[in-house]
Amino acid sequence: MKERRIRILIIGGGHVGLNAALRLSRRLRPGEVGVMLADPRSYLTYQPLLAEAAAGNVEPRHVAVPLRRVLPGTKIIAAELIGLDHDARRAVLRVASGEHRDVGYDHLVLAPGSVARTQPIPGLSKVGIGFNTIGEAVYLRNHMLERPGFAASTVNAHARRRALTFVVVGGGYAGTEALGEMSDMVDAVAPVFDVIAAAEVRWVLVEASDRILPEVSEDLAMYTLQLLRRRGIDVRLGTTVLSCVDGLVQLDCGDRFETDTLVWTAGVRANPVVATTGLAQDEKGRLVADPFLRVRQATGVWTAGDCAAVPDLTADMPGALCQPTAQHAVRQARRLADNIVASMRGRRLQVYRHRYVGSVASLGRFQGVAQLYGLRMHGLPAWTLHRIYHLGKLPTFGRRVRVLADWTIAAVFPRDIVSLGEVHRPRETFERSAHQLELAQASVRRPVG
Repeated sequence: MKERRIRILIIGGGHVGLNAALRLSRRLRPGEVGVMLADPRSYLTYQPLLAEAAAGNVEPRHVAVPLRRVLPGTKIIAAELIGLDHDARRAVLRVASGEHRDVGYDHLVLAPGSVARTQPIPGLSKVGIGFNTIGEAVYLRNHMLERPGFAASTVNAHARRRALTFVVVGGGYAGTEALGEMSDMVDAVAPVFDVIAAAEVRWVLVEASDRILPEVSEDLAMYTLQLLRRRGIDVRLGTTVLSCVDGLVQLDCGDRFETDTLVWTAGVRANPVVATTGLAQDEKGRLVADPFLRVRQATGVWTAGDCAAVPDLTADMPGALCQPTAQHAVRQARRLADNIVASMRGRRLQVYRHRYVGSVASLGRFQGVAQLYGLRMHGLPAWTLHRIYHLGKLPTFGRRVRVLADWTIAAVFPRDIVSLGEVHRPRETFERSAHQLELAQASVRRPVG
């Protein structure tokens, strides 16, 4: 009788899912196990270059890594987890067609990642723009390129001020990078419109804590703060947004102003799908992992990345957890895959232990900050290091070549200022035309009298 293959189901195609599947393919013999990876999207978004995609330095498709191309031995399915019966080793997936599919497994890797951590702020759901996906980056680029054009064409001074006011909420790594890259883009675009003065463009960064960039040292954070303020950016520390109904932003310090653009980058939280699993979670909704990356009290379930509370064994403080960064996610994925193989073969598992290397951030053209292995730098050297580091970390040689070509083109030619806002409503013109013809035909056929 033929022995059944061990089944490994991976939920999530982010850094953990891709790298775990890749590691398993290299550690296991061909045909030894069946690996399936489920994610609503069939690609990994390389988050560290999302700000450059939004600013037009990189083609958005080039920061999307196709899972089927990278993982030829893994069965990729466009689906999301909607239910889990771990006692029966069964997962319920909703596939792209909307149908439900029951999938069995022996080992389950839960790594659905994170979503934006929003607050119950009036108006945020209608006004705010997230910054966590390629779709959001594309929308934001088109929107921000369209606003100067609108301001140059309107005769309404109030609408003009509103269109040229840009707000970013959240001064962490994502928010500061997005602000630096996009303000650089708008500053380059504004002079094309002769009627727009540089002083008319207003940028506001709102951060609830007393500093920006908690991922780097305090002196680099202070350097970044001073750089942003020298560029005319209004940085509000220790400040929160109370309301943004209809674009009217009200801060807790009493200030009020209107905007057409509010970018929300105030942190992330574990994907809500984690709450549907019935597995052990902490107070923030993350799966509770042990040092071996196993979910507590759930044999055969593994986790890592943004949705997992993983002990940081290198920290001096007891109970410390690993930060939700791509750096940890990639390394956790590899350790997780090695431990799955070890458990299959009766070998000893290894704990996850990795001292954080540091961070690099781009703040616009030729500006950046970097802190790697204790080495701190800023300005052009940090900006160059940022590009070298991420070019090396970007999955697949083809994607690296494409991104390098994008950077070369951006350095040689003027910035592209075309806004393709219609891509967000591609059928609108066609629908309007067809509807008008239908109405005309109906009026001709209607009997008179």
